[in-house]
Amino acid sequence: MRHTLAGRAENATQAKALKLLRDEGPLSRVQLADRLGVSRTTIGSELNRLSELGLAENAGPAASRGGRRSTLVDLSPNLRFVGVDIGATSISVAITDGRLAVLGKRLHVPVDVRLGPERVLGSALALAHEVRAELGIQRVTGVGIGVPGPVDFHSGVPVSPPIMPGWHGYPVREAVSRELGCPVLLDNDVNLMALGERHAGVAKSVPSFLFVKIGTGIGCGIVTGGELYRGVDGCAGDIGHVRVEEFGPTCACGNSGCLEAFFGGSALARDAMAAVRSGRSPVLASLLDGREQLSAEDVAHAVAQGDPYSVQLIRDGGHRVGWALASLVSFFNPGLIVIGGRVARLGHPLLAEIRGVVYRRSLPLATGNLPVVLSEMGDDAGVVGAAALISEAVYAAD
Repeated sequence: MRHTLAGRAENATQAKALKLLRDEGPLSRVQLADRLGVSRTTIGSELNRLSELGLAENAGPAASRGGRRSTLVDLSPNLRFVGVDIGATSISVAITDGRLAVLGKRLHVPVDVRLGPERVLGSALALAHEVRAELGIQRVTGVGIGVPGPVDFHSGVPVSPPIMPGWHGYPVREAVSRELGCPVLLDNDVNLMALGERHAGVAKSVPSFLFVKIGTGIGCGIVTGGELYRGVDGCAGDIGHVRVEEFGPTCACGNSGCLEAFFGGSALARDAMAAVRSGRSPVLASLLDGREQLSAEDVAHAVAQGDPYSVQLIRDGGHRVGWALASLVSFFNPGLIVIGGRVARLGHPLLAEIRGVVYRRSLPLATGNLPVVLSEMGDDAGVVGAAALISEAVYAAD
C-alpha cells in the first residue's frame, strides 16, 4: 500500500527524522544530524525536502550552545489525521494532529454494521465532515479505518467478516480515498486498538505486548519489537475463534465452542436473557424492565449489585479468556497484556479472574515479570490507533 501514498517520507533519513519529531517534540537541526548520524549538510537537504512535502517546518532558533545558533525543526502544524473506528453497533471518529493528540471527536454514535458498507461508511464520512467543520480543517493528511472483522491489509478490503454481511471484498480504502482525496488505510479494529496503546497508552514503553479486546467479539492485537504483527494473511490474533470447549454455542463464524461464542458481548447478553427467562436472576430481570434485550453493560450493573448469577458469568468468561491467553503467553512471552474493549469495563472482577488463570497456567519464567492490566485509554484507543496507522505510513519510507 505504501507506494500509493503521496506527501510522505521519501527515504529512511526523512522517516527517522519525522518519527523523532513525533515522539520527542521539536529538535534542532544539529540534534537531528547527531541523532541520525548524518552530516549537517545532509540533514539540511532532507529537512528542506520535508518542508516542501508539507510534513515539517522550521520552528525558530534553537537554544544557544555557543557559536552560531541552530534552527529548531518541528512537524508541520497542518498535519491532520482522521481515525475511524467502526464497531458492531457504533462508529467513533477523531481528528488528531501530527503527534496523534486528539483535537476533536465523536464517540459511539449508534450505527449497525449490518446495514452494509455504503450506509455505514456514509455515516462515518458524515461524522468526519462534522468534526472537520467544527475544527475549521480544510484538508486532511490521511485516514485510518478499523472494522470488526478480518481485513486484507494490502488490498484494503474486508475478507469474509462474520458479523458484517455485505462487506466482503468491498473496496473500503478506495471508496473513502475518493471521497476525501487523501491516502486511506484499513485494518482490523483490534490491531488499531493495539496501535493506540502503543502510541498513547500503558504499552507506550513496551516493545512486545498483547492487546486483548473483549467487546461484541474477542480479538488480540500482537505487537513485537514495536511493530504490529498481522500474520501472512492479516488474521493473526483472532483468538475469539479459538475453540475452548469441544461442544458449545454456535459462533457467528459457523463453528461451535469458540471463545467469542461463550464470552463476547453478544454471548453475555444471550446468557443474561436466559437467566431472566429461567428466573435465576431477579437483578437482571429488574434491569430488563420492559425492554426487549439486555446487554453486557447490564451484566456489569448486576455484578455491581452483587448478583450471584452475573458474578458467575464473569468468572466463567474470565476463566476461558485466561485459559486462551495462558497458551499465548507460553508461546509468545510478551512483556505486557492489556485488556480493553467494552466488555472489559466489567473491570477488576474480570481482570482478577483472567490474571489468576494466566499466572497459574503459564510457564513461571514467562509470567515472572508479566503485568496483566486494564486499558486506561477507554474509548480513544481505536480512533487514536486508526490515526496512528496512517501516520506511520506517512512517516515511513519503503
